[in-house]
Amino acid sequence: MRETVKLSHTSALILQSIGAAHPYGFDVMEVTGLPSGTVYPALRRLERDQLIVSRWEDLPASRQRPARRYYKLTPAGTVTLREVQRRYPLLRHLVGQSRPARRKGVPA
Repeated sequence: MRETVKLSHTSALILQSIGAAHPYGFDVMEVTGLPSGTVYPALRRLERDQLIVSRWEDLPASRQRPARRYYKLTPAGTVTLREVQRRYPLLRHLVGQSRPARRKGVPA
């Protein structure tokens, strides 16, 4: 049987935001109100715990911003998110379940 992952409220909020289609760090910061010094270390821990995976976007050389690192839930991350949503029912209301893509070219 799989061991239940213990998540802080902050990590649960970040996992919820990724599950709700906020796929990169600045987007997570924007929707949660958490600072970068909280979000990026938590993203690294979630990835280390294999709850999320990341990949860098490919950008043409002419783009005027740095490449983004996109995050998505792993199957274990999806199960863990469901568990924390049951444990913290208000979590869904803090970061909505889903949203339409705001930007062109946001990968799935």
